[in-house]
Amino acid sequence: VPEPGRAAAPLGQVSELAEQREERLFHVYGFHNELIQERLQALTEAMESVEELQAELRHICCTVEEVYRDLCL
Repeated sequence: VPEPGRAAAPLGQVSELAEQREERLFHVYGFHNELIQERLQALTEAMESVEELQAELRHICCTVEEVYRDLCL
C-alpha cells in the first residue's frame, strides 16, 4: 500500500529492483564467504602451530623432569 501522495511502483520496476538486490546479496555473500574461508585456513594453520608447540613443550617438560630426578637422586 503506497503512502498517501505516492504512486505505487510498477510491478516491472519492483521485480527489477528485487533482482538487483538478489544479485547484490549473492555478490556480498560470495565475498564474505571467501573472507571466512581465508580466515578459517589461517586459524587452522595457527592451531597446527599451537599443537606443535604444545608437543615441544611437553617434551621439554619431560626432559626437565628427568634432569631434576637425576640431580636429586
